[in-house]
Amino acid sequence: MKIQIQKGDSVKIISGKHKGEYGKVFSIIKNKNQVLIKNINIKTKHIKPKQTEDKGYIKKIETPIHYSNVKLIKKTI
Repeated sequence: MKIQIQKGDSVKIISGKHKGEYGKVFSIIKNKNQVLIKNINIKTKHIKPKQTEDKGYIKKIETPIHYSNVKLIKKTI
């Protein structure tokens, strides 16, 4: 199935935890029919230290949303 949303398009989230929020698509995962939206659906990942001298840290990453949960607002040309 072809996704009508492209990189750089403005979209609105129509379902889920972030319902009603707006954002811009910065990546598309075609094989899973998912999109990554800037500053939406951010998850916290705790990274453990690899060696004894290293320190662990907390990393915030955007996670993908299925394209059926977003609505195209403004298409880029």
